[in-house]
Amino acid sequence: MALPDQPQPDQADRPLKLCVLKFGSSVLFKPDDYARAAHEIYRHVRAGEKVVAVVSALDGETDALFGVGNDVGQGCSDALLARLVRCGELKSAALMGLALERSGIPSAVLDPHEMGLRAEGEALDANLTGLDASRVLKRFASVDVIVAPGFFGEGADGPVTLGRGGTDLTAVEFAHWLGADRVRLIKDVDGVYTDDPAKVANAKRFDQLDYDEAARVSRGLVQDKAITRAKEQDVVIEVAALGRPYATRIAAVEQRAGDGLEMKPMRVAVLGHGAVGAGVCAHLLAHSGRFTLNPVLVRDPAQHSAGAAAELSFTDDPARALGGEPDIVVETIGGTGLARALSQSVLREGAHLVTANKAVVALDFDRLHELAEENGRSLRYSATIGGGVPILELVDLLARHDTLLSVEGVLNGTCNFVLGQLGRGVPLAAAVAEAQRLGFAEADPSADIDGLDAADKLAILVRHAFGVALHPDQIACESLSELSAERIAAVNEQGLVFKQIACCNTTADGGVEARVEIRALAPDHPLAGLVNEGNGALLDLPGGQVGVFGKGAGRWPTAEAVFADIMDIQRETLLPAQSASHQPENPLSHGRQMSSRTVA
Repeated sequence: MALPDQPQPDQADRPLKLCVLKFGSSVLFKPDDYARAAHEIYRHVRAGEKVVAVVSALDGETDALFGVGNDVGQGCSDALLARLVRCGELKSAALMGLALERSGIPSAVLDPHEMGLRAEGEALDANLTGLDASRVLKRFASVDVIVAPGFFGEGADGPVTLGRGGTDLTAVEFAHWLGADRVRLIKDVDGVYTDDPAKVANAKRFDQLDYDEAARVSRGLVQDKAITRAKEQDVVIEVAALGRPYATRIAAVEQRAGDGLEMKPMRVAVLGHGAVGAGVCAHLLAHSGRFTLNPVLVRDPAQHSAGAAAELSFTDDPARALGGEPDIVVETIGGTGLARALSQSVLREGAHLVTANKAVVALDFDRLHELAEENGRSLRYSATIGGGVPILELVDLLARHDTLLSVEGVLNGTCNFVLGQLGRGVPLAAAVAEAQRLGFAEADPSADIDGLDAADKLAILVRHAFGVALHPDQIACESLSELSAERIAAVNEQGLVFKQIACCNTTADGGVEARVEIRALAPDHPLAGLVNEGNGALLDLPGGQVGVFGKGAGRWPTAEAVFADIMDIQRETLLPAQSASHQPENPLSHGRQMSSRTVA
């Protein structure tokens, strides 16, 4: 939740909430799987955690590299083979970094030599001996996720590999050296079972196990070395599947059996197939076992059908799009006409609602929450502010545990682009025209240019930060059209940077002030480095300031936030109430509802 290459005020000494996630070859079969892994990582990031993602090579790649090495260099040295087979992990780490970058999640891919990850022993069966933890932790000042290859380290004479299952051990060692809360091993099975659930129909899942029992019953699901080291270092291991709300917890605990939990596909209706709607549909189709998709509501079905995935169908009839009593309705139409009416009706009729429509949420905040509560349904709108940047998540997280004094941020990508052009001497009209040509601005950009879009977002933000109802019309807005040529020239001459800042703060008499203004910032200000679709916010607390930054617009970052809301709803409905009380407390429990049930 930090901006690359910018100083972050008062964060250097703040303790990190850190989790290590491990993705092995059992879940990384093909390049498409990295997007699914990115969803899992984003789930933790938006819960306020920093993440170390330890990755294995794609399934079969290490064996293929061993085969090629042995064919080319018959009888060659193990040291050279180690240099070759590590390439599978390097490739995998880079692919994970690319998937995170597309989703707008600030991340860094680090090779072992960049982390001071040391190892000793045989070239093809070494053990890790140390990590430059301070170097790794410092990188979290500018990123939310560090991706690390998990199969090798740096030996005295070059890279060495860790042997079969070495990624589990690497993840445990990272958790110990970095002081992580836990290491979560993402497998192709949703926990440790009494027997192999693929072979034994009545196999029982464990909620928790002690280390010795886990070593006995896991039968290689978790590497024995990893369990031994976790016990020695008192590291908590969780064994989980992608997207599941529960895990088997391995720690110094008493054994406890878990419930049998069956995942049933949820029916989803998507309203709108623009940039965001199309991205959401792509994510849903990539999880066919989890979701079934209704015909997508659009104005012109023929236009959208051309070139669309074969599994997608389109309709211009809302009744058909909402047919079959969908479990979740996703609204990406925009505007305050049809979208506003449908948002209320779907909640009234018993569906969960996920929306990216900040105008509708700002206007109907109380009514939408009332309908959701009356009908026992979820209302989620993570993407309304910041796109894929978890601004509201951070506000919710901090507001529960501290006193927020103020929030200010860059919340509109169109204005951000236009103001950047003004800083280069481009006239306002030409800058707006260029934004329209590049797709940053609508045909009618007035809502962005006049600050109305930012005011809608700020009205929602005020409700979450301070619990105060504020209509968007009550928020004073400064328009970019009010910038004079003289003011622009003066700011440029001083080397300052124009930003549209949405800000709200408490007052001495207990009230709340909110406004959208054009502000000239020094180049080293944390918000000054945001360009184009970059969004970010600074939150002032009595003990200091916290920042969150990333990509706030575009198909994939915004679709990531919408899909994360969908996955949260599915996890919440999957986990029975009686099982929720059996799960350890976990930061992945807050959602976009006014109140929500805690899940792991």
